[in-house]
Amino acid sequence: MTRRELDAAGITDPALRAAYTRCRELNARHGRTYFLATRLLPVEHRSAVHALYGFARRADDIMDDLDRHPTAEERDRLLRRLEGDLAHGLRTGEGNEPVVRAVADTADRYDIGPSLFADFLASMRSDLHVTDYPTYADLRSYMHGSAAVIGLQMLPVLGTVTPREEAAPHAAALGVAFQLTNFLRDVGEDLDRGRVYLPADLLAAHGVDRPLLEWSRRTGQRDPRIHAALLAAEAMTREVYREAEPGIAMLDPRTRPCIRTAFTLYRGILDAIAAQGHTVLHRRAVVSRRRRAATAGAGLVQIAGTRWRARSTPAAPRAGGAAIPTKGPVP
Repeated sequence: MTRRELDAAGITDPALRAAYTRCRELNARHGRTYFLATRLLPVEHRSAVHALYGFARRADDIMDDLDRHPTAEERDRLLRRLEGDLAHGLRTGEGNEPVVRAVADTADRYDIGPSLFADFLASMRSDLHVTDYPTYADLRSYMHGSAAVIGLQMLPVLGTVTPREEAAPHAAALGVAFQLTNFLRDVGEDLDRGRVYLPADLLAAHGVDRPLLEWSRRTGQRDPRIHAALLAAEAMTREVYREAEPGIAMLDPRTRPCIRTAFTLYRGILDAIAAQGHTVLHRRAVVSRRRRAATAGAGLVQIAGTRWRARSTPAAPRAGGAAIPTKGPVP
């Protein structure tokens, strides 16, 4: 399947093919939900999504692998090295790391601006010294770089049937919704790393603070105040999904099933959290394999319907060519 994806994308250079393959491996190993949804994309678009994921994963690993990079100084040094490699890659198409070579090529093919990568790395760097967020507004500012820009990077790869600027706020919201879901699911693991991503004002409204969370994590004991705060965090996250959902209909019909599947699976994590009684401080909530398979199957049905309609409907020019990337292989 890797060879087919690379051939369809027009990626012929052996070193570049190896770089994209490395990104695909990272997506398959670490992004189970995301990788499953990516398999529903038209084959020629998948390598670009793997590249965007692979680069983001590399930066995330630098920040979160405290065993290999135990000090903030070491992580800052590695992040700066990655940042410098990316800046060189975006100018020249080269790069020391495979993920940089792949993502630089993707940025060139799809005309993804360097500011989106700069904002992403700025948020990653803030994790070196910021360990909590006083308000939701503070958290949203962080998530602009850590999550919203990921949605904006994806948009030219996915293509739109509306002007891109109309779809952009929804794409950004979807990135935020996904990350808020991760924050809620990973409260306990993040606490072990010394971080609390749930806003302090939301927690305080229910009588919760970091020491109470640490006590619950350490002892395995539950507290009604924590449960109430987690319910509020779930409601906040579901509201962002509502902001994001209208953007799916603005995407190229061929890429909608992928994003609809990712939307459904990630939102399903919230359902799993609720079903487990919001015990995220003590165990990780996951979407069952059966539900993942059923959701992916529904995506395949959507793809089949889209292809059937495309074959049975006379071709018409796209409004403004909005669904075709500025650069890169044209389907």
